[in-house]
Amino acid sequence: MYLYNSATHKKEEFKTHTPGHVEMYTCGPTVYHFAHIGNLRSYLMEDVLEKYLRYAGYDVNRVMNITDVGHLTSDADEGEDKMLKGAKREHKSVMEIAQFYTDAFFSDCKKLNIKRPDVVQPATGLIDDYIRIVSTLIEKGFAYFAGGNVYFDTSKLSRYYIFNDHNEEDLAVGVREGVEEDTNKKNKNDFVLWFTKSKFEDQALKWESPWGVGYPGWHIECSGISMKYNGEYLDLHCGGVDNAFPHHTNEIAQSESYLGHAWCPHWCHVAHLNTNDGKMSKSKGEFLTVSLLEEKGFDPLVYRFFCLQSHYRKALVFSWENLENAQGAFNKLIAKIAALKPSVDTVDEAAFSALKEKFMTALSNDLNTSLAVTALYDVLKYQTNDATKLAVLADFDQVLGLDLIEKADAARKKAAAASASGGEFNIVSESGEKDEAVEKLILARRDAKKAKDFAKADAIRDELKTMGVEVTDIAGGAKWRRI
Repeated sequence: MYLYNSATHKKEEFKTHTPGHVEMYTCGPTVYHFAHIGNLRSYLMEDVLEKYLRYAGYDVNRVMNITDVGHLTSDADEGEDKMLKGAKREHKSVMEIAQFYTDAFFSDCKKLNIKRPDVVQPATGLIDDYIRIVSTLIEKGFAYFAGGNVYFDTSKLSRYYIFNDHNEEDLAVGVREGVEEDTNKKNKNDFVLWFTKSKFEDQALKWESPWGVGYPGWHIECSGISMKYNGEYLDLHCGGVDNAFPHHTNEIAQSESYLGHAWCPHWCHVAHLNTNDGKMSKSKGEFLTVSLLEEKGFDPLVYRFFCLQSHYRKALVFSWENLENAQGAFNKLIAKIAALKPSVDTVDEAAFSALKEKFMTALSNDLNTSLAVTALYDVLKYQTNDATKLAVLADFDQVLGLDLIEKADAARKKAAAASASGGEFNIVSESGEKDEAVEKLILARRDAKKAKDFAKADAIRDELKTMGVEVTDIAGGAKWRRI
């Protein structure tokens, strides 16, 4: 298997410290709000990578952190505590916010068929580990105490910028325009390992430490969590491309200095999901969540399919039109699979092997999911019996996670039901009542969706809500109830 390595800027044969076993770490969410679909693209592609490694025969131990420590937004001690921001917004405690949005994150993952990692560790659970690592870094001369904080001394490294070669002046942490310089630092690229003195005195969570009451810096949690659950040798570290600097750069610096040897040889970064206006974020425009996709009538797995059609290292542009196109392609794919006839025919092992080889060739070449999707269509065109085709599709779906067989079965049942009812659009009231005005609006909403006028469909849905009516799409029609 060949994967692009962000640390060397080239595709390399993927090798592990222990043959046949992968220690994998993926950076998790900061649980102060819902994850937007740009965040989820990274987790989705990491999920495909993990599932393919298992499919290819590796034993995988995947570890992920949950950031419930309210660290600030940069090494310059700027921004705000996102966890505290969430708590104030919703009038809850920080830990209540953390639990609510952790549950929401995994609910979204379940809808997208993203497997839960083997180990999920909230950052607040390993404070003693971070303190031990920081103490050792001080003892080894890689860290120093100044102005109430503990800093990592980047001047002790032979190479700091791992993922990109920069001049020291180019990425000066803490001296960017409009940001007050941290005068405690010996070097402008030094970063905080432990805060006791911050510009922000209302930090929500603090702990006792040898340096005073405080909280961990931005990067130490991932090093601590990985070393506890992955061991001293990590094989594969993944995350969004925006994590490469400074987060992953600083993880490498502190981990290798603490351990005294190379830590992780292979780094995998997923490109951004952009809108036509640029990078997606929670603070810009419409907050695009899995729930919003569902509200607009999209199956979350259509979004998964949309992401799989592009390469993980290529920036992907999201628009409702693009998602609508993906939905059309996905529905046609399911319809073609539904047309296959389940039977007791013997699976053609030669055909199975030939098709599987093409699928594995695509994914073994830097996780080329677009070619893997193409392999699905190759299965449908292949000259073999339907039993073999269905067996191959089910096999591929262990990696792709699109529920192909289940959805095809549902499509067959839906077609049978529509045929039995003459293809009518059925409107069902939960209470059994009839309301002509409500039914008229539901039909108008159906027509707007057929015409791809989603703004009008949303407006009709909102009008129904003001009337105290909630509408749910069902097979062959819609169901409504009073709220």
